[in-house]
Amino acid sequence: MAEKVTPREKRKARIRRKIAGTPARPRLTVYKSLKHMYAQLVDDVAGVTLVSVATTSKAMRDDLAEADKTAAARKIGAALAKAALEKGIVAVVFDRNGFDYHGRVEAVAAAAREAGLQF
Repeated sequence: MAEKVTPREKRKARIRRKIAGTPARPRLTVYKSLKHMYAQLVDDVAGVTLVSVATTSKAMRDDLAEADKTAAARKIGAALAKAALEKGIVAVVFDRNGFDYHGRVEAVAAAAREAGLQF
């Protein structure tokens, strides 16, 4: 028996048909669970993750102890942009991963833009 495809998975597939990351302009993809936020830069041509930041990482855990989820998402976006700029990545393609562009997803994108990434 086939498993049902969720509406978010349908949106995700529709988005991924249209965008792809390159070495010059990688894909910034975000994922949110109920507690945590994950963001990474992916080069789809080589199939490699270039930069990855999450609320579960040891480096971020202490910094996010008192933050609410939206504030943590802002810090994730800023940390990702800082790491990307250190690697020489300036421009990215944003992949919301099927999630609505508001709340924590929007906070990651806004913080990354403020920190210097170009979408």
